[in-house]
Amino acid sequence: MVALRLGHKKILCFLLLTLTISAVFYGSMISTGAAGRVGAAWMWSPGLAAILTQLLFRGKLGDFSWRPGKVRYLLIGYVTPWLYGLIVYITVWATGWGGFQARSIAVGEFRLPFVLSLLAQATLLFVPACLAALGEEIGWRGLLVPELARVTTFTRVALLTGAAWALWHYPAMLFADYRSQVPLWFQLPVFTISVLGMSVFTAWLRLKSGSLWPAVLWHGNHNLLIQGLFLNMTTETGFTEYMVDDFGIGVLLASLVMGYASWRKGMALTVGG
Repeated sequence: MVALRLGHKKILCFLLLTLTISAVFYGSMISTGAAGRVGAAWMWSPGLAAILTQLLFRGKLGDFSWRPGKVRYLLIGYVTPWLYGLIVYITVWATGWGGFQARSIAVGEFRLPFVLSLLAQATLLFVPACLAALGEEIGWRGLLVPELARVTTFTRVALLTGAAWALWHYPAMLFADYRSQVPLWFQLPVFTISVLGMSVFTAWLRLKSGSLWPAVLWHGNHNLLIQGLFLNMTTETGFTEYMVDDFGIGVLLASLVMGYASWRKGMALTVGG
């Protein structure tokens, strides 16, 4: 019982520290209406909270599982956003729910072909995207998922983490510009359900791999492709914003499929299992 009480205290401490540190950035977002100005720093709020929590509870920073683990899970983390991202956006482009605009990179007077431009951007921007995502992942999957896994079931681990993760985004959506142009009554539930599905997938990935890095690769690549490269290739045709980005039906459906498949696999998981 003592161990459980300590575990609950550690989880509560992490969540309160995350809220406290994030409040600084929420203030900036609310005053300027722009989340992007402090976005990368804000994403490190959970990571800093996790580090402080470990130090306060005399834990080891190595407990975040820095070892890369098996290549298989690193590949799953990296490739998965490509798979569902291409399915979602190609479907949108092919059906006319969104227009397609090829964007290529100019090198001097020479312009790279579209596919090479996409791969070049995806390569060059991947590391910065992962560095930003690392801040969140140290908190959500580095500390919160394994701590919850010590005291409750996989289903609750995934859903509780997802709830905290989604709620953490709400101030940026409600009071700043971290949102699309569709009504909030639509995008808030869509975003929340999508995050819950993604949380099941990333909880499984973290616990199954025993490593933080597969989730970091997934998170960085998801942000880069879904919120960045693919979205920038998409033009509005009237219904587009209801389908794309983290606030659209496409990612919602993909997250539900991933979440259900991961839930089926994750029911018997323990930390490092």
